[in-house]
Amino acid sequence: MTETGGPSGPEGTETPGEPAQPKAVEPAQPKAGEPAQSQADLPTPPRGEVPPSAPEQQQWQSPSGATPPPLPSYQAPQQQQQYPNWKVGLGRPGVIPLRPLNLTDILDGAVTTMRRYWRMVFGAAAVTAVLTAAIDLIGYFLVDTTEDLERLRDLGPAATDQELLNQTLDMLGGSLAASFVSLIATMIGTTLLTGFLTVLMGKAALGKPIVFKEAVKEAAGRLLPLLGLTVLYTLAIMVAAIFCFVPAIIPFTFWALASPALLLERGTVREAFRRSAKLVSGMFWRIFGILLLAAVISAFLAMIITMPFSFGAFMTLFTDPEQVYIPSTGDLILQSVGTVIAQTIVGPFSALVTVILYIDQRMRREGMDIELARAAGIATPPPPQAW
Repeated sequence: MTETGGPSGPEGTETPGEPAQPKAVEPAQPKAGEPAQSQADLPTPPRGEVPPSAPEQQQWQSPSGATPPPLPSYQAPQQQQQYPNWKVGLGRPGVIPLRPLNLTDILDGAVTTMRRYWRMVFGAAAVTAVLTAAIDLIGYFLVDTTEDLERLRDLGPAATDQELLNQTLDMLGGSLAASFVSLIATMIGTTLLTGFLTVLMGKAALGKPIVFKEAVKEAAGRLLPLLGLTVLYTLAIMVAAIFCFVPAIIPFTFWALASPALLLERGTVREAFRRSAKLVSGMFWRIFGILLLAAVISAFLAMIITMPFSFGAFMTLFTDPEQVYIPSTGDLILQSVGTVIAQTIVGPFSALVTVILYIDQRMRREGMDIELARAAGIATPPPPQAW
């Protein structure tokens, strides 16, 4: 029994002479359904005493006692390399799409090249047109047919048939000589323009920058073989045309792609003719139709352009159809100016159509579109894997 009358025991025993120690107050546990009391809401303990620790947060557990599965972590989708769709081709880095071309693509590619590189295209065409017209005019003055025309005009209605025949043959001989000089001038001009435009089109298809000096330098190294090829191609068409029209379209079409093959593949003249025949075989009528359409368009535009410059000869047909027209020097110079303008505008069109046809045939037969896409830096789809 203690002095205070309390019960004796371990918990109620007090040692005499020692002050009673205060008991630590335990924080009240929250009841079910009540929120846990934060540490800032706990009562401040007296000085010299250690504050009670915050109650531990209990993690949620399922009623069955199973641990909940971890939440899935978000992963950004990996960007896969996009490959072009084969149905729309491998893109269009330059003036033509890299896929088999239709008629609209071919004509549009020629016009787009003329518009995008108009300085170089029309500049080269103007130089070759002036050169051709100058040679043609010089040849006309050297082989003068004016006297033959005057004699034919002075014969009058009283001339016999033999006199008319002799004078007509003399005039025909002079006209053939002048036409031969004009043919040589045309072949030279065609060779120069075709060589330059073929090199330009090879770079324009890839969308690469084109420097005029570099294109001229690249084409100049193949001008002599190209001139020989042009002469052989023209002679083959002329010889075939002497017999009848139908055989003439055979060399015209089968060897139409020889010039681009010679320049772009760097082969010989014989190899260029073989390559052209190989690329054309199986699509003869398609290529002939496109070339014929391009020629008709070029001839129609050239006729419209040169008509105002041939006003004298045009008016003679209406004033006196039976009178023989004898052009003056002024008329010849004026007609040459009209020819230069027409060839400058129309000449590149046919040459560019031929080069685009060559590229189209190689894309159809040899998969050249994949090579051009790689050269242009376009990612090509991998080859299909065998199962």
